[in-house]
Amino acid sequence: MAESKAARPDATWDVAIIGGGATGLAVAARCLETGRRVVLFEREAAGGSLKQSQAADALHQAAHRAALSGQPARQPVAAPAEDILAPFQARGLVVVPASAHFIALDCLEAAGRTYSFRHAVIAAGSGPVVPDTYGLASVPWLLPEALPGLEEVPEHLLILGGGRQAVELAQTHALLGRRVSLVQSQPNILPDHEMELVVPLREALRHCGVTLHENSAVATVEHAGAGVALVLEGGARLEGSHLVLALGQAPRLSPLDLAAAGIEATPAGVRVRQDLRSTGNRRVWAVGSVADTGSAEPAPGQHAAVVADAMLHGLQASLGPVAAPRLVRTLPALAQLGLTEAQARAAGHDPQVLRVPLPDGVAGPGMAKLVADGRGRLLGAGLMGEQAGEVAALLALAMSRNLAGPEIAALPLPCGTAAETVARAAGNLRGAEFTSTPMRRILGLLHRWQ
Repeated sequence: MAESKAARPDATWDVAIIGGGATGLAVAARCLETGRRVVLFEREAAGGSLKQSQAADALHQAAHRAALSGQPARQPVAAPAEDILAPFQARGLVVVPASAHFIALDCLEAAGRTYSFRHAVIAAGSGPVVPDTYGLASVPWLLPEALPGLEEVPEHLLILGGGRQAVELAQTHALLGRRVSLVQSQPNILPDHEMELVVPLREALRHCGVTLHENSAVATVEHAGAGVALVLEGGARLEGSHLVLALGQAPRLSPLDLAAAGIEATPAGVRVRQDLRSTGNRRVWAVGSVADTGSAEPAPGQHAAVVADAMLHGLQASLGPVAAPRLVRTLPALAQLGLTEAQARAAGHDPQVLRVPLPDGVAGPGMAKLVADGRGRLLGAGLMGEQAGEVAALLALAMSRNLAGPEIAALPLPCGTAAETVARAAGNLRGAEFTSTPMRRILGLLHRWQ
């Protein structure tokens, strides 16, 4: 990928962005809208990470279509390569096809050239977690994004991990007719979700052919003929044709030389304030999974909006207290927003818990579990079903607006949908309304004077 336009290394750029993933491009779009001179550093081929994600999504969708239609699954045909960065370059974005690192408070270096900036945004994303397991260095292993490009069909996948990515990957390939063994060192898969909703998903995984090995730490990895073997701490031995590491992601910090710019970092990412500005360098912001916000699922659009308000317009901005829902795109889908019941009790709450049956889908009946405080305001929600993601989006909006149960029930939603079913049920959460008529009148008068 050739550098777009003539990047003047002696000029001071309005905004320098490190990383061309979804969040970096969302920030770039906001900056270009305001006429800023923007340079973006992306070492991969144009939009490489986004293209890998699109290939994985195509494989995932092919497996789900097969499951829903009852027809044999087919490997999706790769779409023609598309330059994802081209529309941004047409609007004035300068792309430097190289890694960048800080050399001063207001300067980056990339490919032997320096780039001064007024503001910088770190959107370098995250990289895969690779365990320090004995024998791993001597055997071949894959990352999830490499699977769509395999020329041979995997005979038996051994997948290490029990989080969202690992579970999605396991079901996708099982639905494509491949043998899959999922190995999780913790007692349960998806430990940050409501366990009573994880149980039916676990059974759905087994039903489609995934062999689960929970609470199974790997002691050794070794060759096994043309494949790989995992020796578990209990002595069991699992053999497969391909080993896939899906143990989550860690922020890419080491190549950035953050100390040269006075940028503070934690193991979870760049230390930031609520407006995503670095705590150590006021010229620098961090977005996406490289920012230590406490959220496992950063929302590109939300991060871009906060940075635009704070960095470009000088407004007071904040991510707010509600993190994006965590969605597991399985059949049935699973979504978690805010606290689980166990987490709410551990935090000192005496929560109200409301379970709402959802309409049956192809994967069976669904369920919503609402966890609220004594005033009837949501602390969290777990959802299982084909529309889990859509309902979680509604409840996330309700939580961000601090709506009580009856206020959620009063939202104008289409009848017969899972969202309407859950919203109507939320009206049963106690303590959310003043039942006294005089108090309601007082509140009405106060509202008129606002």
